[in-house]
Amino acid sequence: MDKKTEISAKIKGFWRVLGPGLVTGAADDDPSGIATYSQTGAQFGYGQLWTALYMLPLMTAVQEACARIGLVTGKGITTIVKEQYSKTVLYAVVGLVVIANTINIGADLGAMAASAQLLVHIPFIVLTLAFTTIILLLEVFTNYKVYSKILKWLAITLLAYPITLFIVHQPWGTIFKATVVPHFEFSFAFFFIITGVLGTTISPYMFFWEASQEVEEDTEKNLIKNGKINISWISVRKMRVDNTFGMLFSEFATWSIIVVAATVLHASGVKDIKTAADAAKAIEPLVHSFPHAGFLSKLIFSIGVIGLGLLAIPVLSGSAAYSVSEALNWKASLNLKLKKAPGFYAIIIAATIIGLLLNFIGIDPVKALVYAAVLNGVAAVPLLFLILKIAANEKIMGEFKSGWLSTTILWITFIAMGAAAIAMFYTVLS
Repeated sequence: MDKKTEISAKIKGFWRVLGPGLVTGAADDDPSGIATYSQTGAQFGYGQLWTALYMLPLMTAVQEACARIGLVTGKGITTIVKEQYSKTVLYAVVGLVVIANTINIGADLGAMAASAQLLVHIPFIVLTLAFTTIILLLEVFTNYKVYSKILKWLAITLLAYPITLFIVHQPWGTIFKATVVPHFEFSFAFFFIITGVLGTTISPYMFFWEASQEVEEDTEKNLIKNGKINISWISVRKMRVDNTFGMLFSEFATWSIIVVAATVLHASGVKDIKTAADAAKAIEPLVHSFPHAGFLSKLIFSIGVIGLGLLAIPVLSGSAAYSVSEALNWKASLNLKLKKAPGFYAIIIAATIIGLLLNFIGIDPVKALVYAAVLNGVAAVPLLFLILKIAANEKIMGEFKSGWLSTTILWITFIAMGAAAIAMFYTVLS
């Protein structure tokens, strides 16, 4: 085998290892994420850039724990909660996930339609209906193996921001300092956005989706036989490679979006993103030397939002469907046909349609994205506590239970997200 063939084989092998971790990481930078990170950069400049660096180990540890739970037990998180805790806890968990995800779906659909309107003069209602139909057809009627490949390739749409990052002249010294040195402002606006940043990065839907997708992977590889699962440390290590790469990819995109928004928008006096067109201006430097630069920036922005919406909404509705189905003992798998798992697909359809309807109650699509992120930031706190307890439980996880490092980082994440939410509510009341 020559050198070129060997390198090609290694790249293909690495790409095959990537799966739930990469898709979850990319879905993390959904339209809600893009809007929240863009608003962060526009409003505070580089002031919250440090969050991207310090969130990386937190989200990596959280998602690794969730993925390990699914991989090792062959069960989704809701199933384990049902087996280990009371019905009150179970229904609270399911309720939090379903409500947060449905609102997030609505916000993402609205953002996709608003972004598409930058390019085509089609009524908002027609665009939201069209996107809803496309997503449901793909999720309900496409084979999981095919669909997961589609999701993996959609992750590439995140590259628009890193490319823009290196085209724009940047004050790298200032950026490096802002990335490393935390900056705080004791105000409602600061804690509202930082709760949103945490919430759209460490989101409840990601917990349930990645765990359930590891179960799907177990099923695909025939690792579950007669209710027993055959997992080795090699499988865990491969999962960790996938998960770590996905989270690195996600946080680099997050960091890039904040930097680009700060350099392009905040520096030019745009400190409040009110429309999709405002957010699209952040990408204009990418194409400033081309004719029709304004249109091209809107085109790239729209493709990114629509592509990531197509990626994220199935993740949101799917994680809600896994959660409800596991709680009610319904069959739940994207590998199953509609007739074999009607309840599972009914939840996917219902969550997506209810999310669609939320767009017609008068909430601005761009603001809705940020509010959805903040809601996720609050809802994630009690769910993190449960994940921490499950991942460290030897009866559940056996030899694959969390070690001291994982447990420590999970506790730090729980405390940090709880503190941000409490500080936000405190500044409202004071």
